[in-house]
Amino acid sequence: MNLVRAIALVCVLSLPGCATLDPDYEQPTVMLSSFRALPAEGMLPNFEIGLRILNPNAQALNLDGIVYTISLDGYELVKGVGKDFPVIEGYSEEAVTLTASANLLAGMRFVSSMMQSQGGAFEYEFKAKLDLSGLYPSIRIRETGNINLDGSNTPR
Repeated sequence: MNLVRAIALVCVLSLPGCATLDPDYEQPTVMLSSFRALPAEGMLPNFEIGLRILNPNAQALNLDGIVYTISLDGYELVKGVGKDFPVIEGYSEEAVTLTASANLLAGMRFVSSMMQSQGGAFEYEFKAKLDLSGLYPSIRIRETGNINLDGSNTPR
C-alpha cells in the first residue's frame, strides 16, 4: 500500500511542473550550415561544424549542451560534445560553431571500404541532440543524404 501512496504522491507533485509547459511551444529548428576542415593537431584532422538554430517561441532558448555524430557510409568518423553556448532569444536565430576531431580508426576503415568498392558516391548522416534547460524536451535532429564524387550531392 505504501508503494501506491508513493506513486500517487509523485504524480501529484509532478503536475505543477507539467502545467508550466507552454501549450504553444514549437520545437526549434536546427540546420547544418557548414562543415570544413581545420589545420590538424598531431595525426588527427580537426573539423569545424556550423549549426543554425532558429527559436520560433517567445521565451529564450537556453542550451545546456550538444552531442553530435557525423557518419559516412555507416562509419562514425566524428563524435563529440559541446557546451557554453549563447542564449537564443525568442523569435530569433543564432549560429553555433562546434570543433571536433576525427576518429582515426573509423577513418581508415572508411577509406579502405571506399577503395575496395571504388564507388563514386557515399551516404552521410549528421545526428545531434541538443539538451535544453528547464522542462523542455531535448531536440534531436538527423540529416542524411548522398555525396557523389561527381559533384551531384543529394540531401534527404
